[in-house]
Amino acid sequence: MTIDTALEKPRVAEDPAPERPAPPPVAIGRRRRILASLRPLVRRPGFLVAAGFVLLVVFAAAFPSALATHDPTATEAAAKLAPPSGAHWFGTDEIGRDLFSRVVHGTTLSVQAALLAVLIAVAGGVTLGVVAGFAGGRIDAVLMRVVDVLLAIPGLLLALAIITAIGFGTVPVAVAVGVGIIPGFARTTRAEVLRVKTLPYVEAARLGGASWPRVLVRHILPNSWAPVSVLAVLDFGSAILVAAGLSFLGFGAAPPAAELGTLIANGRTYLMTAPWVSLLPGLFLVLLVFAINHVSRTLEEVTR
Repeated sequence: MTIDTALEKPRVAEDPAPERPAPPPVAIGRRRRILASLRPLVRRPGFLVAAGFVLLVVFAAAFPSALATHDPTATEAAAKLAPPSGAHWFGTDEIGRDLFSRVVHGTTLSVQAALLAVLIAVAGGVTLGVVAGFAGGRIDAVLMRVVDVLLAIPGLLLALAIITAIGFGTVPVAVAVGVGIIPGFARTTRAEVLRVKTLPYVEAARLGGASWPRVLVRHILPNSWAPVSVLAVLDFGSAILVAAGLSFLGFGAAPPAAELGTLIANGRTYLMTAPWVSLLPGLFLVLLVFAINHVSRTLEEVTR
């Protein structure tokens, strides 16, 4: 029996599938370090709840219309000072505006003011701390005496003085709060710079011929940032609280714009008849500050 090979198709050699290049060892090491740093956080349910609440508030501040159930400025005369219900989750205020929607939109101004204040404090405090810790000597002494003077003045009093000088509004409040918390960042940064400056790898870089500016940018600043970042998260909550206090006193945004402090102040007259007008915005503010503080404390414990 013969096999007809004429009908057989010639076999074509198939190209092997291209192999994906393996990720470089540096990327693998960085990924493992990130996962190792996140693992202790995932195991803490309190941190997850607090971080989730903070992220929800940040989302509400960025996109208030996505969470607000009503127009924050629309009035409803027949429903003024209505208690919390399915139609109005936080009730209504003295002229019938939905309180939940005003809290959501008020979060935008409060978070913006706190964020601007922290950015001002980080920029000013890190600059002062780096110059003082890196230069040392008389420059360090002079800058730290200036910081001591700022620390000797109560933060709220200093903020009131700055607002009186530059005017009222959300931006002046943010500037006043930011200047008030600069000393904390300056002292923290200076302490970290003094610590890192004496470590062996910094001395090795100097012996290898690296200039002081290169050592500062490549070695000292990156390794001094962790405590500053934790302090920034902690002071973000403090900035929201102080900004709300200044708005409560009437130095914040002008009506009809809503801030958390303004909303609390508007309900003072109705504490006996409609306590939710002040109570619910105040409770929201307290929960937000507690959540931010819990996140910052957990990050501080993990980074030690």
